[in-house]
Amino acid sequence: MDFAYMLSWLLTVVLEGISAQGVYAPPTVSIMHSGQACNIEEERYTERVYTIREGETLELTCLVRGHPRPQIRWTKTAGSASDRFHDNSVFNETLRITRIQRHQGGRYYCKADNGLSTPAIKSIRVDVYYLDDPVLTVHQSIGEAKEQFYFERTVFLRCSVNSNPPVRYSWRRGREMLSQGSDKGVEIYEPFFTQGEIKILKLKNLRPKDYANYSCIASVRNVCNIPDKMVSFKLSNATASPSIKLLIPEQIVVNPGDSVSMVCVTTGGDPPPTLTWIKAIGSLPETSVLNGGTLTLHSINADEAGAYSCLANNNVGNPAKKSSSITVRALKKGRFWITPDPYHDDDNIQIGREVKISCQVEAIPPDELAFSWFKNGRPLRSSERMVISTTDLDVSPGTTSLDIIDLRFTDFGTYTCVASLNSKVVPDISIDVNISSSTVPPTLSVPKGRSPMVAREADTVELQCLVSGKPKPIILWSRYDKEKEKELPMPDGSMQMETYDGLLRIVNVSRDMNGIYKCQTSQYNGFNVKPREAAVQLIVQYPPSVEPMFLEIRQGQNRSITMTCRVLKAYPTRVLTFEWKLGNKILLTGRFESQDYTQIRVDNLSKDSYGVYNCSIMNEAGAGTCSFLVTGKAYSPEFYYDTPNPLWQNRARVYSYMLQWTQMNPNAVDHILAYRLGIRQTGQQRWWEQEMSMNTMIQTGELITHNLTELLKPEAYEVRLTPITQFGEGDSTIRVIKYTDAPMTNPHLGYYMYIETSRPRKEGEKARLLSPIFSTLPKNPYGSTNSAYCVSFYYNMYGKHIGTLKLFLRFKGSSITENLIWSMSGNQGDQWVHASININPSGTFQLIFEGIRGPGIEGDIAIDDITVTEGECRKVDQPRNNLKTGGTVSVLIHIWLFPVTLLIAMLSHRR
Repeated sequence: MDFAYMLSWLLTVVLEGISAQGVYAPPTVSIMHSGQACNIEEERYTERVYTIREGETLELTCLVRGHPRPQIRWTKTAGSASDRFHDNSVFNETLRITRIQRHQGGRYYCKADNGLSTPAIKSIRVDVYYLDDPVLTVHQSIGEAKEQFYFERTVFLRCSVNSNPPVRYSWRRGREMLSQGSDKGVEIYEPFFTQGEIKILKLKNLRPKDYANYSCIASVRNVCNIPDKMVSFKLSNATASPSIKLLIPEQIVVNPGDSVSMVCVTTGGDPPPTLTWIKAIGSLPETSVLNGGTLTLHSINADEAGAYSCLANNNVGNPAKKSSSITVRALKKGRFWITPDPYHDDDNIQIGREVKISCQVEAIPPDELAFSWFKNGRPLRSSERMVISTTDLDVSPGTTSLDIIDLRFTDFGTYTCVASLNSKVVPDISIDVNISSSTVPPTLSVPKGRSPMVAREADTVELQCLVSGKPKPIILWSRYDKEKEKELPMPDGSMQMETYDGLLRIVNVSRDMNGIYKCQTSQYNGFNVKPREAAVQLIVQYPPSVEPMFLEIRQGQNRSITMTCRVLKAYPTRVLTFEWKLGNKILLTGRFESQDYTQIRVDNLSKDSYGVYNCSIMNEAGAGTCSFLVTGKAYSPEFYYDTPNPLWQNRARVYSYMLQWTQMNPNAVDHILAYRLGIRQTGQQRWWEQEMSMNTMIQTGELITHNLTELLKPEAYEVRLTPITQFGEGDSTIRVIKYTDAPMTNPHLGYYMYIETSRPRKEGEKARLLSPIFSTLPKNPYGSTNSAYCVSFYYNMYGKHIGTLKLFLRFKGSSITENLIWSMSGNQGDQWVHASININPSGTFQLIFEGIRGPGIEGDIAIDDITVTEGECRKVDQPRNNLKTGGTVSVLIHIWLFPVTLLIAMLSHRR
């Protein structure tokens, strides 16, 4: 497009006119399908069923009407009304799922909401069809007949498959089709509990001819072009279930880092079985190597220990299974404790009394664990005064004790417990315990000034309990809620934490970590006596939480506003102060008394009063801030997407577009003085702009119309609208308008509805198109609804086999009645004809278009541009294709914008 032509186009854009009637309307919604559907069918006139083959592409489009433009959300349930919505949602008009899988079938909901009335919701059920490969297994039974000298051998061939829709089975022996009753030695049946998923072929008292090749054919009758699938099995007198053996022990004990090979071999089975290895818990290690029946684990570690099973399967009988367990040697967690003489009420060690030293480790395997005791480096043996014992594995595995009877001064020293396994690879664990006059039980206390501990959010805090005694035990920390009298989780999520120095360090402390922290001594690495306890209180201070954190206030000049900042939570709650500022200017300060909020009022707004107001509420821990953006900016325009046929052609190279919009909350700020209109071709950078003055006050819901002309075919354009007040420019909004090229009888682009009369349709068959149900309200509370409405539409009835088009008015009350209000039959010529009918419904009503097929295939009947408007029809009702580029465009209150439901047959064709 050259510059001169573009400039001439821009100058021809003329403001058309303004109407003061509201066009706000709650949303209506319908679902259109595309993609690769096998079939679409209606279900009880309320929900469509969309059938698709697994692996194909699902594409559903949610068509919405309503003003302002509704927001769209797709959600899904698995097929039951009781199922909860999934968390994942799609927020756009088109839902597209490539390579759809069976678990993605279910009921899909399109929800449209524009804040008016209740959201509109439509659903469509997606049925995913599939057919898996069938599985054929063979089961044998051998029974001895009483008092007779023969054996009866029966074989069951079991065919199973997963499918949707339900599968249909057929059996074949060689080339012979088998059916129930076709052979006395054959019985075909379906187990009761399988719901059609399994079919069994029973061969009774096997005969020579029964040794043959059997085929099971699974079919879903070619729905969605899914081909039949077949599986075969050759039955012979050698057919047998699998048997295997392992060339390894059932229990294998290895050192960490070793390589282990497990060998499994078949010992029987026909057809030859296939061998696989599985791990009882989890999957096979990534480093494992599987070669036939041999599984090799290289450089094994403790995580790879466990039970491994070899499976053999040949689809005859049940799979054979043999298992072996691998144990990886390990020693860990060495601990000790000292137990004073239990016959004296004293926790101290004293000469002449008994003392016991216990030592514990975790050993794998526990039966290989061996303990050795040493005193001052010399080996100890059990004696009358030095009794060495090992606890039973079933009572306390991995524990040994040294009992010193009648403690003497010469018994003081360092005792060492050494735990070892039958391996040179796993290192021993040595535990030293000192027994002397200084060996005393522990005491526990909280240092002065260390409770309560006060911290601020995000700080690092250390809680301390002083532990004395020799040896010093492990300290166990827990958290307690005094008010609720229950244990609470620790900061790391566990219920208990261990420390060796009595210090509990909490990083990035939060307000949820408030509470009482209890410390107590453990028996481990100390005395096995009653635990010593202490407590530390942690108080976390945090700045006030306030609302609103941010709020935009739009208001015109010379008006007043009030802003409120409220405290939700704060600690400490005392000494709360507040400060209001506009920019850097302090407006108001004060202190909270009993209230939990502060307010400020601004009168007579002016340009100097606009800006960001900050209210800071402060305590010792910091401040919380409410921010208010006070502005006179106008809200964005709301494009009207429901204009009937907004696009038309009047010349060969160009087209025109009727642009309509309303203004969001026009009375919130100063009145709109003008709009700045910007337009550019999609993909271009430069905007062409024009300012359009508004001569009157814009009202809420007022539809503004502006015709864009001289648009080049077939280009699409971006249109930007910006309102302007005395404050300045407001919020902009952008939409895209597109050209659609299609052959037309009427020179406007769009769609029409028609009945298809081709075969297999027959003469006299009917197709019905139903409108939504209209609930009309009386204009006064004491009168009845008796308003007039105009039903307007175009029809095309061209062809030598044209039947009849009828329009019915259905009333819904205690009973349903239908009244014929218009009818037309026969050939009406190759043109679109306009019809308008006055109706005076007395209550809830519905419109029904009925098309009746004529005697032949040249009898398609089409309808288009259906509207229902309040008031009687005009005597001269101009067709809408007479719309000109000059003059004022009026606005109608559309009761409905024709979201329709077709009950028998409807096809949409472009015109």
